[in-house]
This record gives sequence, C-alpha cells and structure tokens, in this order.
Amino acid sequence: MILVPRTLLWRTVALIAVLLFVALAAAVQVFRLTEREPRARQIAQQVASLVNVTRSALITAAPGKRRTLLADLSASEGIRIYPADELSPRPVRFEVPWMPVVQDELHRLLGPDTHAAFVPGDGGHLWVSFKIDDDVFWLVVPRSRFEHPFAWRWLGWIAALLVLTILGAYLIVAHVNRPLRRLTAAATRLGRGEPLEPLIEDGPAEVRGLTRAFNQMAADLAHLDADRKLLLAGVSHDLRTPLSRLRLAVEMLPDAHNDSAKRGMVQDIEDMDAVIAQFTAFVREGEGERKTTTDLDELVRGCLERYARAGRSIGTRLAPLPRLALRVTSMQRLVSNLVDNALKYGIRAGTSDAEVEVHTWQQGDRVYLSVLDRGPGISAGSAHHLVQPFTRLDTSRGNTAGSGLGLAIVDRIARSHGGSLSLLARTGGGLEARVELPVAA
Repeated sequence: MILVPRTLLWRTVALIAVLLFVALAAAVQVFRLTEREPRARQIAQQVASLVNVTRSALITAAPGKRRTLLADLSASEGIRIYPADELSPRPVRFEVPWMPVVQDELHRLLGPDTHAAFVPGDGGHLWVSFKIDDDVFWLVVPRSRFEHPFAWRWLGWIAALLVLTILGAYLIVAHVNRPLRRLTAAATRLGRGEPLEPLIEDGPAEVRGLTRAFNQMAADLAHLDADRKLLLAGVSHDLRTPLSRLRLAVEMLPDAHNDSAKRGMVQDIEDMDAVIAQFTAFVREGEGERKTTTDLDELVRGCLERYARAGRSIGTRLAPLPRLALRVTSMQRLVSNLVDNALKYGIRAGTSDAEVEVHTWQQGDRVYLSVLDRGPGISAGSAHHLVQPFTRLDTSRGNTAGSGLGLAIVDRIARSHGGSLSLLARTGGGLEARVELPVAA
C-alpha cells in the first residue's frame, strides 16, 4: 500500500523531495556520461607515458640489470612487467564502460599492435602490451594509479544540501499553507454559527484573494443573518401583540358562553405563542452565549426537576462524566426539547402515559446523552428527515400539534458543540434520541 501524506503541506514537501532526488540522480548520470570519454583518454595517455618510459628504461639498461630495474619499478611505482612468452594463457579482457575509448587512444599513441585488457581482482589491473625489438611484454598497471577513489565527503555535502533544500521547501509551503489552515478553522466556526472576526489577508496573491473573498462572504452572511433576525423579531412582536389582545378578549367573555370552547381558544392561543417562541429560539440559538465548564449530569438533573414538580416520572441512569465546556442555556433547551418530544410522542399504544428515560455515559473521548421512550418509534429512513426544520412524521409518532423545530434545534445545538444527534430504534420498541459530544468540547 502506497502511503500518501494527507495534508497539502506534506504532500508538497514529499513531491519536492522526490523531484530533488530524481534531479540529483539524473545530474550524476549525465556527469558520468559526459566525463567518461575525457577521463578514459586521460587514462590512456597516463598508461602510454608509463609504457614509453618503461620501454626506454629497459632499452637503455644493461641486460644484466634489467631484472633489478623491473623490481625497482614494481616496488616504487606499483607496476609490473612480464614477458609475453611467460604468460599462458593471455589475459582475458573484462569489459568496462571506458575500455573501448582507452583501447582506441592506446592504438593512436602506441600503435595498432597494442593490446589492452582490464582484469578484475585485487582492485583491478590494466594490462597493456608493448614491443622491444621482437620481444613482447605486458605492462600491468594497478587501477589505483589511474583512478582516484570516490570522494565520499561529497555525499555528506550533497545530503546536507538536500536537507537544507527540503527544509526551505517546508518553510515556504508552511508559509503558504498557514492562511489556508486559518480559512479552514474559520469556515468551521462559521458553519457552527460562532462569531467570526475578519481574517488577516496575507500570503501569496491567490491566497490573499481567497481570504478577501471569504471575509466578504462571512460579512454578507452576517448581514443576512442580522436582517433575518430583525425580520423574525418584528414578526414575532407583531403576532404576539394581537394574540395577547385576543386572549384577553377570550378571558373576558361572559360565563354564559361555552366554557369548553373558551378553553379551546385559550389553548390554541398558547400553542401559537409556543410556536412563535420556538421560531425565535431556532433562529437565535446560542447567540451571544459563551461556553462554561459544566457538569452535564448536574445540568440534566436540574432540567428534570421541572418535570418532577409537574408530576411526570422520568427514569435516569447517569454515569460519572468529565466536566465539559458547554453553553448552559442551549444545553438546557436541548435536554428539555428531547424530553418534551419523548413525553409528547412516546406514548405506547393502549396506555395514557409515556415511559421516558435519560441516560448518560462516556466512551473513549466521547460523551453520550440519550433520551429513550417506548412509543411507536419511527421508520428506518425517517431519522434524517426528522432533524430538518418544520418536519413532522404524524403517521409514525402520533398526530400531535407542533412546529417541527424541536429536533432541528437539538441538532443545531449538538453541532455547535462539535457533536451530533442520532435517532435510533430502541430494542423492544420505541425511540432513542442520542446526542454525542466530544470530551474536548
């Protein structure tokens, strides 16, 4: 499996590193190819000089001192000379890349009868033939005489250069990537509805343009949101004023009128007022509220006390939890909406009351809050639609009046805390509304 870096920063650095290694390998190969022929000609000239000097020394030396001369050459210069008639078989030529060029150059310098062979072993030796009168000799030159050892210290310099280049590439890409990380974090906060300050417009021209466009988009969204809130506040005010007058008029009706109709009209007015309150809560959810470190279990107990005072029995199973940074008012609304939904829709067929339970627990770095009922539940494909605003499934959860915003508000509160809402079928029948929150929140 090929491991590919996930972030733009490390993908770019890895790509630059690979390109550097490929470019360096190509440069070394090109250098070797272009340097091979001049180096081979230089080797041939050095060997030809050795052959000419050795031939002259042997010709001018007295016959009785030639063996002494050969021994001195071997001891001082590292070269050896053998009469061709003493060697059997003849040295076998071992092909090396530079050998053809050396052979051609030796033919030019020493004559076409010159033979050359590279024999491996003991570091390798170059064998070159030459004549003195009718006698043929072999001059054996160790490879160290004409080839210098590889300068390993250059590898250290090359490695240091690669490290510095990759480090420079990392710093450059990190400088470009920093505004993108800020944009990602700002987009996340914007999606959660959190207040957002304009981002600093720095970096390359393209990144500055992207940041400028994002700031303009955030400002436009804030302006639209402010207009929407102002419009809703005006509508809410204008609707509640006639509702208040209407309720006052109903309350002032003489007792001669139908008392049940009177109570029904009052109930309708209260339902309309509750719907308007939910609209306002949905739009203004979390506005201006800061997070505080809170015990979720204590918050749940505080919310359930109101139901206990009203005579509603709600079971609890609360596990010890770490303290979380929460918007307290929003979380209270979340718990209340879930419990209200369970009490309203979770009535089992053939009974007159709902069996509601609230559970909390921790698993790894996540905290869970579940509100469970034993009602008719929902179909498998309905969970996603139920958390959408103004969505109600009367056929599955009873034909009770409502605005369809309760679960949408819960979902928005959960997401604003970095969590999520899930609607699950409960074992044995009923529904489980599960809120998942990160401990880091």
